[in-house]
Amino acid sequence: MPDYYSFIEKVHRYLGIDLSLYKEAQMRRRLTSLRNKRGFRDFDSYFTALREDDALLEEFIDRITINVSEFYRNPKRWDVLREKVFPKLIEQSRGRQLKIWSAACSTGEEPYSLSIMLHEHFPNVDAAILATDIDEKALKKAEKGVYHEQALKDLPNQKKTKYFTYKNDAYHIDSRLKKIITFKKHDLLKDPYPRNLDLIVCRNVLIYFTDDAKETIYQKLSDALVENGILFVGSTEQIFNPAKYHLTLFDTFFYEKKSK
Repeated sequence: MPDYYSFIEKVHRYLGIDLSLYKEAQMRRRLTSLRNKRGFRDFDSYFTALREDDALLEEFIDRITINVSEFYRNPKRWDVLREKVFPKLIEQSRGRQLKIWSAACSTGEEPYSLSIMLHEHFPNVDAAILATDIDEKALKKAEKGVYHEQALKDLPNQKKTKYFTYKNDAYHIDSRLKKIITFKKHDLLKDPYPRNLDLIVCRNVLIYFTDDAKETIYQKLSDALVENGILFVGSTEQIFNPAKYHLTLFDTFFYEKKSK
């Protein structure tokens, strides 16, 4: 499909998003489906339309950034975060501010879950959460903090009642939880990474990248951590050679940064 390769080159020049670093088969299938749905027979005409129609471009960006998220997704992993990871990080921080990065945060469920955990179990800890995503539409939704029932299905009722107000058929998050979170646009494939982080949560996004792209991202994530900092990855994103990135297994899907 030469027109597809020409298309991703044009997208790279126009938007700065390098689709060649995403797994080709699934990305091409997803974009071909979207193109056909909008009535374009080839990628050349589709790209021309993207440049002329803001709504079409917004839909395209939304399709290439997979926004599926929930509060406390995979609850048992969050138990490990509460029982083992945060106590370790708090102890080694010796009272300084904990720096946390929720990378590829989508519509905000993950950074708000982190904020809930800190408020609920570690109320005296000074922490700052940076929450980033490539999708500006998703970030705007995250900043609003308004969610439907499905997003809260793994959140205990006690926390749902305590940290949300139900109105107009949706759950509105408590403004207290927003105070420690900064939302910002960030592309994992090209933008500089923050530094000296105690905890990075980067889950369920790397599965969409090529192996080469994943290697680059894992190295950058490791470099962004302080020594003995923790990287928390998704349930399908086990790192098979963590030592290559100066990481060791701390618990299932948690990796600890070790000195070089």
